[in-house]
Amino acid sequence: MWCIATGHTAGIGCVASVRLQNMSNCSPPKGALHLGAQTEKAYNIHVNGVLHCRVRYSQLLGLHEQIKKEYGSNVVPAFPPKKIFTLTPAEVEQRREQLEKYMQAVRQDPLLGANEMFNGFLRKAQQETQQIPTEEVSLDICLSNGQKVTVNILTSDQTEDVLDAVATKLDLPDDLVGYFSLFLIREGADGGLTFVRKLQEFELPYVSITSLRNSEFHILLRKSYWDMAYDGDVMDNRVGLNLLYAQAVSDVERGWILVNKEQHRQLKSLQEKGSKKEFIHLGQTLKYYGYIKFDPCITDFPEKGCQVIVSAGSNELNFHVKLPSEQMKEGSFKVTRMRCWRVTSSQVPIANGTTNLCSASKCEVKLELSFEYLMSKERLQWVTITSQQAIMMSICLQSMVDELMVKKSGGSIKKMLRKRHNGSIHRSDSQQAVKAPPLLDSPDPNREQIVKLSTKLSSVSLRGISASNSANDISGNDFHGNYAFEGIGDDDL
Repeated sequence: MWCIATGHTAGIGCVASVRLQNMSNCSPPKGALHLGAQTEKAYNIHVNGVLHCRVRYSQLLGLHEQIKKEYGSNVVPAFPPKKIFTLTPAEVEQRREQLEKYMQAVRQDPLLGANEMFNGFLRKAQQETQQIPTEEVSLDICLSNGQKVTVNILTSDQTEDVLDAVATKLDLPDDLVGYFSLFLIREGADGGLTFVRKLQEFELPYVSITSLRNSEFHILLRKSYWDMAYDGDVMDNRVGLNLLYAQAVSDVERGWILVNKEQHRQLKSLQEKGSKKEFIHLGQTLKYYGYIKFDPCITDFPEKGCQVIVSAGSNELNFHVKLPSEQMKEGSFKVTRMRCWRVTSSQVPIANGTTNLCSASKCEVKLELSFEYLMSKERLQWVTITSQQAIMMSICLQSMVDELMVKKSGGSIKKMLRKRHNGSIHRSDSQQAVKAPPLLDSPDPNREQIVKLSTKLSSVSLRGISASNSANDISGNDFHGNYAFEGIGDDDL
């Protein structure tokens, strides 16, 4: 998803903000186009607030023409038209917004977003912007047990290439590579891990990690599926077993998996015996096994301003909420009952006691994940999480939906995991009623953003929907429709 940093728009997947910058104030890419006395404007594309690449309108237009030639005008979204005369400030802003919507539409389309031409363009632009030449380098990849695997790659190698290199170094069979992914993480001074995002097909891992210029950031290898039933496929292999075991041990030690004293004693005993499979089997019975735990953040459910710890796993988002009354509550939101969700970004002044307006150096990006949830048979309600990890949460939801849809259609999970980047995931609209655990009870029955349904609910398609900026209008193309959304039957109430 590509979204504006200075406005309030939304999308799905990996968020990138697009900002306009005059080429005269930065180092122009090779072949910068000059229009008379005016330098052509450049658009900065950011991922999580970090500059990914800098591109010009003419470059994006060239990309559009290539994509249109391959897929046709009926598939490719409209591109902002060329202007003969110099753009006014208002027209400059309008073009920037139009380009942003174009990038969102292409990225969200399962066919265009997986296109190698599109992703290759972004990878090349990233490498040129960061001015990193193509050469052989060494890259450290962290494992869950703290060990590092050093792989020899090219700076121009994409995410899948690096993942393959890691698998080769570990001797992980090719048919198991797709069960794992590379994640960008940040390690705190206390050893705590913050998951920033899953590395995508449009970026170069070496360039991404190098451009951060911060030793706290690392690339981590971790399993990429949610259903623990697939652990069996991985554990049949020695290397796969070791990777899953290391992850389970790490999650227990970090407190991501909840254990009582007796369970801790049993796990410790199995660990001392080297009984890795038995350790994992016991771990599968424990709460939050396989979940990703996020940093403390803020939610508006069940009340505005509540502190919450969110965990993603088992096809749900789990909330551990601290109410203003200091009371602690816990509940889960099943992905199959989320009608749609979106990530929004906006710029807010850095808290420094002043009331000055935002400037590039005095603002920070505020990220929010909002999802519309089926609370009861005819009641939808919006829930919002304010977190710098909102993008990662959205990626988790999307991968859960993809996995569910492949499973429902009878497809191969191996094929999905291995070929996700090729857009081979088949999403069907079949629905089944599924039970979900009790939710947190909201103490405010008159809370805003509640929608009554009078007709049967169905899944939402993103394609062919007009844009909207309304937080209460779910028809906008900035929302991610959930193909796995399911209604509630009488037996569920």
